[in-house]
Amino acid sequence: MLYSMTGFGKGEALFSDGRSMQIEISSVNRKQFEARFIMPQELAALENSGRKYVASLVSRGAIQVRVNIGTPSGASGVAIDRNMLDMLISEAAAARKRNGVSGEVDVEALFALPGVIASAALDGSSEETAEVFERAIKAAGENYQAMRRAEGENLKLDLEKRLKSLEMMHGELYMMTSMQPDLVKQRLLNRFANEKFPIEADDPTLLREVLFYIDRGDVTEELTRLSSHFEQFRKFLDADVPVGRSLDFLMQELFREITTLGNKAFAGGVSRKVVAFKAEAEKIREQIQNVE
Repeated sequence: MLYSMTGFGKGEALFSDGRSMQIEISSVNRKQFEARFIMPQELAALENSGRKYVASLVSRGAIQVRVNIGTPSGASGVAIDRNMLDMLISEAAAARKRNGVSGEVDVEALFALPGVIASAALDGSSEETAEVFERAIKAAGENYQAMRRAEGENLKLDLEKRLKSLEMMHGELYMMTSMQPDLVKQRLLNRFANEKFPIEADDPTLLREVLFYIDRGDVTEELTRLSSHFEQFRKFLDADVPVGRSLDFLMQELFREITTLGNKAFAGGVSRKVVAFKAEAEKIREQIQNVE
């Protein structure tokens, strides 16, 4: 299954106090693996685990992971230590009773005591934060992978279509070049006739020249290698591992073979067919740059 190097996924998980952590994973093409994290400073300790998780999803590409913390509607952005507040109210009430002091406990005044109210900053080293981070990034990763798979399927369909086009042109080149021995012989006979050299079609000297030029223009090896490349290309398309680099290398080999064939073959129409072949192959190579 092919995976596109471009994708996007978003995930969210909630804290016990109602706050949320949203994580977005996005990527663009890059020959090597590169991950960049944009997250609150207090969550820096979680970057290493996040980087390992992303690396388990992607082998190459420029990946960006963005982490945001959201507060529930109406939240003040502060955290109240309810256990401390309850203890202070209880102790204040007990002290009033022991000392015969009337009146209600001034709860609002207790808020001013150190430790009762604190900012709602996250503790990046807490077990809950780590658990929320893991759930959020995995949710984002699942959506991210789903998008990359869908894009990869589209890429595969396009590559298969273009590969069939190359195979058709390969068949045409095979037919064109199979006529080269007769073309060589006829060209030599025509040249001898123009120079008024008396020679027969089965003359040993002529046959030696024909064999020499046939050997120089023999493209059987190139055609065979192209067929092998097509077969390997299809295997890569059905592989369950990242094949972008392998496909890129295979296309380099394919271009080398078709260039050699174009330089050696001289049958009519071969040059034009080679140009068309290279144009279609270049489109395939461009598409491969999007494959992981």
